[in-house]
Formats: sequence, structure tokens, C-alpha cells
Amino acid sequence: MRSSGILMHITSLPSPYGIGTFGADAEAFVDWLVSAGQKYWQILPLSPTGYGESPYQSFSTFAGNPLLIDLDDLVANGLITKAACEQAEFGADPSFVDFDKVYRSKMRLLNEAFKSFTEDVGYLAFVQEEAEWLDDYALFMAVKEQYNLQSWQTWDKDIRFRKADAMKAAREEFAERINFWKFVQYTFIRQWQKLKRYANKNGIKIIGDLPIYVALDSADVWSNTDLFLLDVDCMPTKVAGVPPDFFSKTGQLWGNPLYDWERMKKENYLWWVKRVKKCAELYDTIRIDHFRAFDTYWAIPYGEKTAVNGKWEVGPRMEFFGAINKELGDIDIIAEDLGEVFESVTELLAASGFPGMKILQFGFNPEHADSDHLPHHYPQNSVVYTGTHDNSTLKGWLKNEKSETRRMFKNYLRPAFLESINHAAFRALYQSRAKLVVLPMQDVLGLDDKARMNIPSTLGGNWIWRMKKDKNTAGMAGKIRGLVRTYFREDKKKT
Repeated sequence: MRSSGILMHITSLPSPYGIGTFGADAEAFVDWLVSAGQKYWQILPLSPTGYGESPYQSFSTFAGNPLLIDLDDLVANGLITKAACEQAEFGADPSFVDFDKVYRSKMRLLNEAFKSFTEDVGYLAFVQEEAEWLDDYALFMAVKEQYNLQSWQTWDKDIRFRKADAMKAAREEFAERINFWKFVQYTFIRQWQKLKRYANKNGIKIIGDLPIYVALDSADVWSNTDLFLLDVDCMPTKVAGVPPDFFSKTGQLWGNPLYDWERMKKENYLWWVKRVKKCAELYDTIRIDHFRAFDTYWAIPYGEKTAVNGKWEVGPRMEFFGAINKELGDIDIIAEDLGEVFESVTELLAASGFPGMKILQFGFNPEHADSDHLPHHYPQNSVVYTGTHDNSTLKGWLKNEKSETRRMFKNYLRPAFLESINHAAFRALYQSRAKLVVLPMQDVLGLDDKARMNIPSTLGGNWIWRMKKDKNTAGMAGKIRGLVRTYFREDKKKT
């Protein structure tokens, strides 16, 4: 069935506490999606942010971000007071996240809530059911606190290498902090499940993001060193990135450790099966980031300053997805197949049956040539966007493009009299054959690059945009719903 959705990360929602959360404003956004005739809400990874506040560099791929926890829920449950929340400093500007202030204030309030918390049946069931990853994550965070949040590669050797005596001693010494981190994760999942139920009850499905790689400084690597390409000192031998291209002359050096795919194959990709299973519990649909690396991936020798000297290596290909399907059955997956795509990547996508992605901005290339990213080429089995979280907003992109590209863009879209260029772009996507259209909320709002979510391979100023509360208007919903009805992207049985 043809449908549509909106890309809007939780952190970008309005709230009184400096960052979007799972609270009332999230439910209000679900209501807005319904009024706009949407069926999907796409978000970025929910995992705890690490280096540079990126949700793609997380301390754990299984854990949830404490900053997304709704404080009003904790007040309602008697764990903290409303006055304590109102007195905390979260930053004065509602248009962006001040991560330093939000982190300090929120963690202090979560610690207060933990002191008031009494273990209940739900909590005890949660820690037992999630013990396989939760025990290691909670210990990892507790020890990390003792090392002033330094990377685990700098810890004392015994705990760095998880020696039995050191692990036992740490569990005893940091028992209270371990319980705190388990409480945080229980609170996170309880609130997320409530929000997801609300969305699903109102006909909204959640598209969640699964980054292909995990951060070096993570509980995932610390507790599974044998599954990654590391040396005897637990330092990477090769790291992830992408080669030089039109967007970057030196490529992108991400620095994530690469998987030991041969070792994972011997275990029937068990760690990955668990990871995908966890995502399938959190989301209705999973978007796999950097899908092409399952076919071929760029491996860069550790210590290189750029991605130039990497080389292509072969990934697990269809055997991997066969193992996932055998263990978990059919999972609703979107493949992010962007970047330099070989014929073998296209063949893998076709074999998987997953829909790929198309980006309108990419259709207007420097050569002004025909492109697969133009709407008249979109296959039915695809998910199409004006741009992603890694791109400029439409308004920002057009402002920075050459006049020839802007002319091609307008000639292609042919906006009607008094129709905005953004609306004309939406119309082109909605009328395409693609089964799913997803619009970034920044483009719906017509914002420039001050609202851009991320500039790849840069630090500072990323992931901070927030939508002001008064911007989520009924008029915008009506315009989007008009496109939904005109181009048959609604379920007639429910309208």
C-alpha cells in the first residue's frame, strides 16, 4: 500500500526540559501525524549518544538514551518533584539542545529519582529478561564513571581485559551504580513502550535506525572483543569509513572498529541476530544504515588521518540476511543503499527484497544529467526522501547550489502559481511510484540550514536542532494531508 511519513528525531521535539523526550509533546506529535494523514514516524537511533553527541557513536547498541526520559512521568510516579525539574538548568534557547546543560541536569534528576525508586515486579522482570546485555552495559557505565568517562582502552589492564577477579570486584564495589544504570534503562524502556503503544494505537508505525557499526568506546566492543578486528591491546587494526568521492576529497574516517565477519559466521551471526531482534522489539520497521557494507566495505588501517588509504573488502552478503531470516523470520527492513554503489550491492538489495532509498537532492547532479534519484525513475519498492539527517534542508541546499542546478530543479518540479518550491518537491515524491515517501520535518517547516541535523565528518553543532512548539501547525498538516489524498497514500478503510 502507498503511504507516507515524517522524519523527526525524538531530541528535536519541543519540551520544557531542553530536549525532546517521550512525554506529552511526543504524543502531541503523534496526533499531528494522524491529522496530516501520515502512517510512519521515522526517528534516529535511540541509543545513548557518545562522542560528539552522535546517535551513531553510542556507548551501547542495546541500551536507550537517558536524555530521552520524560521527567514529568517521574514526577507523576512520585520519584522527583516538579519544583526540582523547574529549578534545573536545561538551556534558554528552545530551538536547539544544549547537551552539556541537559546532561548535567537530567542525570542529577535521574539520580534523585533512583534514590526514591523501589524495585517492582516490572523492574525485576526487565533486569532478568535483558540480563545478557544489561549486566555488561550497567557495569561498563559504572566503571566508566570511575574513570571520568574515559574510553575503556585507558582503564587498568585487569578490568580492560575483563579478568574474572577484576570483574567480580567491580560488581561488588559499584553495585549501587550498576543498579542505577539498570533503573535508567528500565525507565527508558517503560516510557518508550508507552509512547510506541500510543503511536500504534493511532495507526502510526515507527521506523527506527540501526547503525551498521558500533562505537569503539562501547559496552558492545568491551564485552565482545573477539567479534571485532582488534589487536592484543584491544586496539583496532582496521576501522570503518567511506572512500573519497564528490562530497569529500579525503573520504570519511568514521573510526568504528570493523567486524570479524569470519568469526561471526562461525557463530551463525548470533550477536547480530540478538541485535536485530532487539531493534524489532523497539520499532515496527528497521532502517539499516550503510547497507552497502554488507556487500563490500571500506577498511582503513588504524592510525590513518584520512580515509584515502583504505581498500574495499567483502562483507557477509546474502548469507548474513539468510541467517537473520532463519532465526527471526521476516523483519520489515529498509536498506540505506546510498553512496558509491557497485553492481554487487544492487544485486544484494534485489536478492534481499528490501526497499532501497532515493534522495531528491541527489537527482540534481553537477552534470545536470538524468539520475536514478529523480522521481520519474523511482521503483515501487523504494522509500524516498527530499533529504536525510546527513543532508542540507531543501531550502539550505537550494541556497548553496549553483544557479544552473536551481534552474534545473525548478524546471523539473514546475511549481504552480503561489506554490512553494518545497511543496512542489513534496508533490513530485508523493506522485511517484515509490511505496513510501518520508519528509524531514525541517523541510515541512521550510527551514534553512540552521535546522540541519548533521554535517558528516564534522564535530560541534550537530544533532542539536529542535522544533519550536508553535511551529507544529494545523495548516501544515492540512497541506500534507491534501497530498496524501490526491496521490492515494491513505488507507480508505480508515478514513
